[in-house]
This record gives sequence, structure tokens and C-alpha cells, in this order.
Amino acid sequence: MPETRNLIILGSGPAGLTAGLYAARADLKPLILGGSKPYGQLMLTTDVENYPGFPEGVQGPELMDKFSKQAVKFGAEIILEDVMEVNFKKSPFTVKTASNSYLSKAVIVATGADTNWLGLESEQRLIGRGVSSCAPCDAYFFRDKKVIVVGGGDSAMEEALTLSKFATKVTVIHRREEFRASKIMLDRAKNNSKINFLTNTVVEEVLGKDKVEGVNLKNVVTGKIEKFGCDGVFVAIGHSPNTIIFENQLDLDEKRYLKVKGHTLTNIEGVFAAGDVHDHHYRQAITAAAFGCMAAMDSEKWLESR
Repeated sequence: MPETRNLIILGSGPAGLTAGLYAARADLKPLILGGSKPYGQLMLTTDVENYPGFPEGVQGPELMDKFSKQAVKFGAEIILEDVMEVNFKKSPFTVKTASNSYLSKAVIVATGADTNWLGLESEQRLIGRGVSSCAPCDAYFFRDKKVIVVGGGDSAMEEALTLSKFATKVTVIHRREEFRASKIMLDRAKNNSKINFLTNTVVEEVLGKDKVEGVNLKNVVTGKIEKFGCDGVFVAIGHSPNTIIFENQLDLDEKRYLKVKGHTLTNIEGVFAAGDVHDHHYRQAITAAAFGCMAAMDSEKWLESR
């Protein structure tokens, strides 16, 4: 039988690594199962200028490297394995990867959420080079430039409005005639002189070798494809929380994010949540890290009470 650990943390983005840091400093000797694609969405980000402590900015991968080294320095163990199965129905909890099985008294779920991308090779190649999914993170880099926002919901309108504070022109690209966005958000975007709309249109290809130089747009009614010049592409068609393996064990909301109470508590005592896996409102590295701190402190108190 494997040893029963005090705490296992699922995920190695800002939430998971911050939880690991706090738990390690509390002498819980946490195990972080970081996944085969570790350290979260910041690994796809180039310049990060809104994380405190870095007045000159920092590269996303460099920031996550610092996170992981700090957690390990104080005693966290990081294993880069994908979690395949969990059993939270009895204590100690069981967490299985492809090659190992682990037992733990407490678990923090910090598996995050992934951006829903368009699925284009050109898009993936230019992520961080003009392709983004976060206007609050990257709008500043597009001052006096032309950008497009792909999507038709409230998130797309929010992205467009944020970008309009910096860009000279924002064009919302939507594949349908009608929008899913609420009337108030759609009206705000339509009343903004910098924001234009192209409906019944999809992005066929993102153009550019080392940076975005434009896109090929296809009208889904006529089939006509035209080149459209822009400096940035913001994809706002939603996020998918990484919660599939927790179905039928942890409570999920209608968007399949984890439900929490008291900041980090799930419906199962001893299982905590941190970061984008439950927070679909802010989705920032600093808020994810804050939730990681809270989850670690909550788990420490819960373990002490037992």
C-alpha cells in the first residue's frame, strides 16, 4: 500500500503551485501532480506585465519556473503525471495516474480551465505573438493597433470593450447573425465608436510568420474568403474547466465549474478547490494564486482539526 500523504494538489498552475508553497511552509509535505503539460496557461504567454513584483515585466514560462522553484525550495514535491482517476468517496482519498496510485488525507483541486480555441494550426503557432484569449492581460500591447475579437457572447463584448481603450479599431467576428450576448452588453459594444461587427463570418486562417499580420475571413453565407488586416486576434468563445474526472463526486455548476462554499470548500469534506477550475469570473494568474493560498490555509486548518 502506498503511504498516506497529508495533502495532494492536482494541478501546477499559479493556484496549484501557490497552494504547494503555503502547504510546504506549513510542513504538510505536499505532493503536486502537475500533469504532462505543466504550469498552466501562462506557459503560452510571452510578456506578463500585470503580475506584482515585476516592474519590467516577465515572460510567462519564467514566472512559472520561479513559482515551481519556490514551492520545491520549501519542501513541495512535484511529479509531472496526468491524473486519470480519483476516488473521493472514502478516506483516505485515492488519486491515480497512468503509472501510480496515491493516497491522501486531503486534496486541493487546481486543475484550471482551458481556452476554447478555434482549432487552427496558424492560431496555435501565433499564441503569444498576437493571438490571445485575455484582453485584460494583453490589451496594453495593442495600443494604437487594429484587432479582432472572435465570439458572440458577453465575454466577447467584454473583450472588445476592454480592447477599445487601447486599440484604434476593434472588429467583432461572429459566425452567426444573432448574438448570444445580453442586450446590455451588446448595446454597450455597438455604441462604442471603435467597435465594428462582421456577422456570418469565421476565421479560416491567421496570417503572419512571427507575428499576426491579418486573417483570412470566410462569409458562411456566400462562401467568399477575404483577407482582413489586423495586428491581434482575441479568441473569446469560452473556456472549458478541467473537471471531467470529478463528475459524480464533486458538485459542478451549469458550466461544469466546481461549486465552492466558504471560498474553497467543495461538497466533500477534505477536498478543496483553487483557481480557474471554479473561478470563471476573474481568470487571472494573481486571483488563481490567491485562491491557492486560501485553499492551502483551509486544508491546513482542516487537517489540524482532525
